[in-house]
Amino acid sequence: MDNCLLSAASCVFDRADPYAVSSYVNEHVGCHDIRLPTISHPEASLNHRKFASLDLCRISYGGSVRVTSPALETIYHLQVLLRGHCLWRGHGEEHYFSPGELLLINPDDPVDLTYSDDCEKFIVKLPSTLLDKTCRDSQWQRPDEGVRFNSRHSLQQLEGFTGLLQLVCSEAESSQTVQQVQEQYTRIIATKLLTLLDNNVSRMVPEQGAASFERILQFIEDNLKQDINVEQLAQLAHCSPRSLYALFERHTGITPKSFIRQKKLEQIHCRLSDPASRVRNITEVALDYGFLHLGRFSESYKSAFGELPSETLRRREPDYTTLAR
Repeated sequence: MDNCLLSAASCVFDRADPYAVSSYVNEHVGCHDIRLPTISHPEASLNHRKFASLDLCRISYGGSVRVTSPALETIYHLQVLLRGHCLWRGHGEEHYFSPGELLLINPDDPVDLTYSDDCEKFIVKLPSTLLDKTCRDSQWQRPDEGVRFNSRHSLQQLEGFTGLLQLVCSEAESSQTVQQVQEQYTRIIATKLLTLLDNNVSRMVPEQGAASFERILQFIEDNLKQDINVEQLAQLAHCSPRSLYALFERHTGITPKSFIRQKKLEQIHCRLSDPASRVRNITEVALDYGFLHLGRFSESYKSAFGELPSETLRRREPDYTTLAR
């Protein structure tokens, strides 16, 4: 497999100063520090390609080196050991990774790795936003603390993943690579990781029936005076915006935006109709519910209730009414 993962065409450093390689890695792959034995002078090598939102990296420090970092913060590191071994320390335990094993470092995991002299790795850097988006698009429930993977895995757990990495590297090195194709590959990689590796994401699609929709209705009812957008509702329903539109079509026959506008108009109609509701003027009420263009508001109101808002207000009990147009 290793011969197909980033060829010499992606070479950035060959038999170079390890600290120069480390500096480049800090800039492109993830912040870390390295410590080398003072008596040795290892020669490091690095192949690197940017691929859509990913970074692909093949690295060897050429000698025993300890790599540490407090945390990667907003990125995940998928590390495949190609040669040698690597001592990993984390979560109160130690493990020697050997070829064919896979280490997945979460954004808030401290990094403490010691490479053997002959250690070589293939690393995929994934932004946390990619995994979050994959969860949303797939309607999976992402925990509030973020996606977290177990650290230790075997490539055998990832059926077809080796071939996928080879295809990605080939595409990355192609002179005719297309951005849309790269983005498709990144989504496949993220989906593979979330479905095949142990993690804290619930892949059960939330129930899209009455109970789920009732939560959305209650949120809209509680926030009618706010600027409610589709993205907020999709996140609440743990689904993609496209699925949200389908949900509203199934339950209401209209789009989320139309439904929210309808509910705002109904609330305004209630306030204008109710003698116990103090209303100074129609403009104030319209603005209170986010209708900034008063002409369009009046048109929408009349279309919904068959009369202008001023006509509704006029029919109230006179003791509580301040006439306004």
